[in-house]
Amino acid sequence: MLFLMINNSLFENRVLVAAFLAWAIAQVTKTIYDLFKQRKLVVGRLVSSGGMPSSHSSLVTGLATATGRVAGVGSVAFAVAVVLASIVMYDAAGVRRAVSIQARILNQMIDEAFQGKPFAEKRLRELIGHTPIQVFAGGLLGIVVGLLVTM
Repeated sequence: MLFLMINNSLFENRVLVAAFLAWAIAQVTKTIYDLFKQRKLVVGRLVSSGGMPSSHSSLVTGLATATGRVAGVGSVAFAVAVVLASIVMYDAAGVRRAVSIQARILNQMIDEAFQGKPFAEKRLRELIGHTPIQVFAGGLLGIVVGLLVTM
């Protein structure tokens, strides 16, 4: 009985629903976008980072938007959500983007250095961060979902 009460309470929490719905929509959109771009379905995209749109940005802007609508833009909760969103979006387009570029360069160096020779090390993941447009698109998606869920 307690599980059902907790379960129902979670699904009635519009702020939480908005955040995770925005994330899920971004992940599905990313997968469909890659399907058209690469002409093959990569199911792993449903849970991976990087790509268009930024699901991290969608999640935190959905959270901030819904928090602002439910608790008010003058609330402490909204302030915390906006600060969190700012950090996550800056990190996605800044630090994580730089890591992606470095991984691509290191993988290229390894390929060139070991041409024709076996190299047992695992390649670095290159799709980690986001371009500013991917962050913007994810943020916009999160705002729209946050508004719709809290209407």
